[in-house]
Amino acid sequence: MPKHIGIAAVTSEGAALCYRTICQEGEANAGYAHPEITLHNFPLAEYMQSIEAEDWPAVGRHLLESAGKLARAGAAFAICPDNTAHQGLDLVRDQSPIPWLHIAEEIAALAAERGYRKVGLLGTRWLMEGPVYTGALAAKGIAREIPESGVRQRISAFIMDELVFGRFAVPTREYFQETIQVFKRNGCEAVVLGCTEIPLLIRPEDSALPILDSTRTLARAALREAAQGRAATP
Repeated sequence: MPKHIGIAAVTSEGAALCYRTICQEGEANAGYAHPEITLHNFPLAEYMQSIEAEDWPAVGRHLLESAGKLARAGAAFAICPDNTAHQGLDLVRDQSPIPWLHIAEEIAALAAERGYRKVGLLGTRWLMEGPVYTGALAAKGIAREIPESGVRQRISAFIMDELVFGRFAVPTREYFQETIQVFKRNGCEAVVLGCTEIPLLIRPEDSALPILDSTRTLARAALREAAQGRAATP
């Protein structure tokens, strides 16, 4: 019996892509039979109040509350398809009633599997400047590069003003493509799409570098974990 997956959502677009990937790839592998899934989502405004204040313990408390709701619904483990929120998750993960898969750990494992030694990182400014990916990548011996300050600000604004609302404009895609070109010139071997909406803007054919899609990577990790199954109730 597959494990019940809990999704602690933050942004709707990233969570929807993660949910859709679990369902579609699970169905493809098992004839409509994707694992049971429960999703819980506080209003994004509540998260943004804490994120903009860089109050990461408050972000963590929201995720813990989601974990409690998911656990009571029967979820065996949880995922959060939001990279930035992991800075809060890292503070409370050991307090959770159910285990979590960690988005940066899954990306670092995939990058190591593919033999990458240096990757570029795109996401919100809090994600690019924060610790979520630093330790996960370093643990696998992988260096990470982020854009210069002005570019980080613009990338973050595009994410928060457009992508999270499902707006994917051609000029925005072109700006991301130019940033990836800089990563390539600086010796990066791949680019981490470290905001769960970016894969909706940048497809593999849009990128000068191989992409590491954090949203779908986390979804596939959840499918693998669920497939391990659990003991039947006596």
